Amino acid sequence: MKIATYNVNGVNGRLPVLLRWLAEAAPDIVCLQELKAPDERFPIDAIRAAGYDAIWHGQKSWNGVAILSRVGSIQETRRGLPGDPDDSHSRYIEAAVNGLLIGGLYLPNGNPRPGPKFDYKLRWFDRLIDHTAGLMASGLPVMLAGDFNVMPTERDVYKPERWTDDALFAPEVRAAYVRLLDQGWTDALRSLHPDETIYTFWDYFRNAFARDAGLRIDHLLLSPTLSERLVRAEVDSHVRGWEKTSDHAPVWIELAEPRRRRPVRQVEETKNGRTAPRTEAGTGTAPARPRRARGRRSEQQP
Repeated sequence: MKIATYNVNGVNGRLPVLLRWLAEAAPDIVCLQELKAPDERFPIDAIRAAGYDAIWHGQKSWNGVAILSRVGSIQETRRGLPGDPDDSHSRYIEAAVNGLLIGGLYLPNGNPRPGPKFDYKLRWFDRLIDHTAGLMASGLPVMLAGDFNVMPTERDVYKPERWTDDALFAPEVRAAYVRLLDQGWTDALRSLHPDETIYTFWDYFRNAFARDAGLRIDHLLLSPTLSERLVRAEVDSHVRGWEKTSDHAPVWIELAEPRRRRPVRQVEETKNGRTAPRTEAGTGTAPARPRRARGRRSEQQP
């Protein structure tokens, strides 16, 4: 199963790019961020024509998240993070899809730092960590996917010395990301590319993409039951070079199918006229026969 996250930077303005990438990459499930469209302007007809169902949480001009699927129905479980009833930003959506629980998110940028926007980012991160603790404790196969607006380490940013005062690289934000991972999440891309210079975002200015002056801020985090199934994790960086494209590139992973136990045979089979023993569940071997206890032969009476 192929699952992706993509900050489209305006779903209607970048719709031709999104549809082209969906046709080329054929992901099974996609989390989108920065829709920049109210609910009534989400292009659901075009998405369905491309073979995907969708749920979305829109907002005029800013934010907005969605989950797309071509592998079964999407059962929405949450819209917005708990912990702040006054938060009107459309930044989180959660759903059960094809046996997975997926949280699609767009974490606040937080600039300028310091300031109220940075304070909001830290509070939002705390709310996310509180919520995901429950997801992790559930033991379900869970994925968090989206634009986290965090470069976790110096390896995830071009010229890190230039970003020391930025809200995406602030020590408090990076520490919050570590606290999140410490719950048991696996950073899918970094786990398979531990030493590689790999980015997911390149600014429109100063020819950043051509110079590969990028950032890694789009992440897919996996619970333990999903991390065991991880086989690939890549960035479709070539999409960033398309005309009228987003400043982000799609990031995707492939998961192996979950292992299935072999069923117990319900009926004994016969072979050469003799009854064959039934196999144990999942082993393919016959159950061991119990041994008879052997006692000493009694002495004969004279």
